[in-house]
Amino acid sequence: MPNRLAHESSPYLLQHQNNPVDWYPWGEEALTRAQTEQKPIFLSIGYSACHWCHVMEHESFENPHIAALMNEHFVNVKVDREERPDLDAIYMQAVQMMTRRGGWPMSVFLTPDLQPFYGGTYWPPTGRQGMPGFDQVLLAVNDAWTHRRAQAREQATEITKYLQEVSTNEPSDYELSEQLLRSAEMSLANSFDPQHGGFGQAPKFPHPMDLRLLLRLHARNKNPRTLQMVTHTLDKMMRGGIYDHLGGGFARYSVDERWLVPHFEKMVYDNAQLAACYIEAFQMFHPTKHPCSEYAAVAVEICDYVLRDMTDKDGAFYSTEDADSEGHEGKFYVWTPAELEAVLGKEEAELFAAVYDVTPGGNFEHGTSILNLPHSIQEFARERGIEWSGLADRLAAARAKLFQAREQRIHPGKDDKVIVSWNGLMIDALSLVATVLDDGKYLDAARKAADFLWANLRREDGHLLHTWRHGKAKLAGYLDDYTAFANGLVSIYECQGDARYLEHAIHLMDVVLERFSDPAGGFFFTADDHEALLVRHKDLQDNAVPSGNSLAATVLLRLAKLTGRADFRRAAIGTIRAGQSLIERYPSAAGQLLLALDYYLGPTPEIVLVGDRKHDSWVRLSQGLRTMWLPRRALVIHDTNESVPDDSPLAEILRGKGAVNGEPTLYICEGFTCQAPVVGEAAIVEALQKLSTI
Repeated sequence: MPNRLAHESSPYLLQHQNNPVDWYPWGEEALTRAQTEQKPIFLSIGYSACHWCHVMEHESFENPHIAALMNEHFVNVKVDREERPDLDAIYMQAVQMMTRRGGWPMSVFLTPDLQPFYGGTYWPPTGRQGMPGFDQVLLAVNDAWTHRRAQAREQATEITKYLQEVSTNEPSDYELSEQLLRSAEMSLANSFDPQHGGFGQAPKFPHPMDLRLLLRLHARNKNPRTLQMVTHTLDKMMRGGIYDHLGGGFARYSVDERWLVPHFEKMVYDNAQLAACYIEAFQMFHPTKHPCSEYAAVAVEICDYVLRDMTDKDGAFYSTEDADSEGHEGKFYVWTPAELEAVLGKEEAELFAAVYDVTPGGNFEHGTSILNLPHSIQEFARERGIEWSGLADRLAAARAKLFQAREQRIHPGKDDKVIVSWNGLMIDALSLVATVLDDGKYLDAARKAADFLWANLRREDGHLLHTWRHGKAKLAGYLDDYTAFANGLVSIYECQGDARYLEHAIHLMDVVLERFSDPAGGFFFTADDHEALLVRHKDLQDNAVPSGNSLAATVLLRLAKLTGRADFRRAAIGTIRAGQSLIERYPSAAGQLLLALDYYLGPTPEIVLVGDRKHDSWVRLSQGLRTMWLPRRALVIHDTNESVPDDSPLAEILRGKGAVNGEPTLYICEGFTCQAPVVGEAAIVEALQKLSTI
């Protein structure tokens, strides 16, 4: 018989509905039972694309003997970390304190009043290789709770005290200066892998926030070493096995240091951030003839993957794709020479295998190969004496055939729930790609997703909900839902000019100021009316996604520039100060906050182009301005045929700025001072060329 999880909407929870474990979802029923019976809670947290979560389920949660132990001694609660990041953040800190490591599945034992007293991650069903078995863990924890309960409660109290202490912070009084950026640059340089790119050793994650920061630091200091760290990393990643060379998109991380073997799960938040990173790297070199024009192709392929495979019919974006299919990690993605030949024929298969490293012995498990490019296509053509463009065309045709053949395979599982914060990241990325490439398809996708969220993931009082699946929205929105969505809305506005999206962003950040603010600076992860938990967590550190506070600082600064709102600016500065000690100690954990600091320190000009859209030069000027690499700027492009009401959020920035003599006119302001208006296409082009060197 299915357990209580059968009534849930989360695909991860539904995967466990037929376990013999008497699972509860997190909620009043489970917590009341624990209090009434004075039983400890076994809290298991994971997510649908988590490989080791699946392993622990099959080994332990489907095991009748282990399930019987769980049911007899514990109240068992299963949580989807993507639905409840608030719970995940609190108890992950506890596990990291207890074990000095973390990860998923996360397994925590709580007192009936929700205090953690023992925890870990994955345990095998029985002891092996020095690891205790989960059966042993269950018996030992039950023994401790039965015979040494006072000691267990004392430990739980100490851990809870620690969690409360780390959830508070004192804002710094030190100056926000470029020295913080320089120190971060040195820290990243020290951890940079000069051979394979990226930072640190295996397992290796992409670090898109750090790469985007380095692009901005290069814009400041013109240090070629800074730029080389970015381009070398982007080159290695897009040629590695972490990238899906047939379908586009990146896996979550590489298990080795050279980007060859990925952990095959794909997350929409990773791909959103990497699309933004690649398109900005392209934008930095455009319109030069630099080979980084390949970066635009990668950004487009990421976006096309998301729109093809990860988009609901109503326009919102799904969460994740599993690593596994047919019970094997990576099976969907790997190839053998015989499989290539069956699709391409002998000659084309041999060529493709030589380029993409498909060998008889394989570079992965069971003689299979992960597609990757040990050398670029240009290098391969040069070494073989083949004309490059002809080779590129042959490989493109081969990839298309192999993609269609792969589509016939059994696909990995997909978590099709919609999460507002991750959608906000994808909306931002699509808007940026649309802006740089002047491609309306990506802007349309960003707008459709934003309109869906606005219509379907808000309560009657206008406050956000966190997640949606199959027509049902639920759970109060978290800080990063508000801030990521607001940031994406600002990006739509700057790409397309519809003030409605700017108004939506302002509304969301007004709610953040009202309901999430910490008087000490920055913002809590949950609103002031959220369910009472063990602590009210404050999220300053970036993980795979930007922290809610770093996104808050980013979007508040952008809105302050566009609207003149001093309260937005003050709140942004307070948030950066709240995270300043983190920046100083662990800059690699504060990439997005450093991006906000870079924007704050400037120069960050307010650029306003006004004119009549019917004017011949209007399209050329507006598109040219949007595509320029200006990593720090606030942009308003205004058609003088449209009136600006006094209550418009743009009223302040547009005040006194008209089209001189009916000609397109450019205004550049910085630090409450505006330069003389620049009138006419030729003069504006010249002014923009000077601006691009700042």
